[in-house]
Amino acid sequence: MSTPLPLGQFQQAFAQALFAQPAAVGPEMQLLATQPAFAVYRNTVMKACIDALEANFPAVARLVGAEWFRAAAALYVAAEAPKDARLLYYGSGFSDFLRGFEPAAELVYLPGVAQLDTFWREAHVAPDAPAVDAAWVAGHTPEQMAILVLSPHPAARWAWFDEHPVYSIWERNRRNNELNELKEDLTWRGEGALLTRPRDAVVWHEITKAGCVFLDACADGRTLADATAHALAAEPKADLATTFASLLRSGAFAGTST
Repeated sequence: MSTPLPLGQFQQAFAQALFAQPAAVGPEMQLLATQPAFAVYRNTVMKACIDALEANFPAVARLVGAEWFRAAAALYVAAEAPKDARLLYYGSGFSDFLRGFEPAAELVYLPGVAQLDTFWREAHVAPDAPAVDAAWVAGHTPEQMAILVLSPHPAARWAWFDEHPVYSIWERNRRNNELNELKEDLTWRGEGALLTRPRDAVVWHEITKAGCVFLDACADGRTLADATAHALAAEPKADLATTFASLLRSGAFAGTST
């Protein structure tokens, strides 16, 4: 009679067996894995994970359709088991998976859309914090403004997509309506996206490349003067006053370090 595994080792082996191919199941789980009930349990777990991915990536699912999405999700689940029991957090690597997924090779915008779906979930569960008061910022002198350090809001997520209108595609498929197809008037150009939650609900805005670089610099703890210089180096013709005002209105910042 074999010696029972310690509880922790058994749980780990059991979880690995759920997501492994039958031939790859470890010897300590092979007898259990051949039981019909285990196959039922495995199918239930796999379905729950696929359902979670479909819920977590609604824009992607609307773009490709349920059948395509669930087939791709099944492959992702088999390769990347959940590490957190809270399935709202599942799928952090789905964007990278799609980037290397051959059937999605022609859908060049799809990994970016998945990234924005991930941003939405991250903004949704981020810590609450008030947005910085624009009037308080405006009350500083130019000299004070130059050395001011603003921190991005804890819910703020942003990205620049060089070649594809990812934000427009995502936004059209994220809205709760029937606009889930790419329209002929879509301009094929680079776009930036900002998602945050300054109050109760997640909000999103298109932003410029300069805006993304500006936020990157602020996240690194740089002063507004330094952030402005970085943004202008990336986009020399950018209107930084308008960009900064737009970021303030969007709730992209929370608190100061000065």
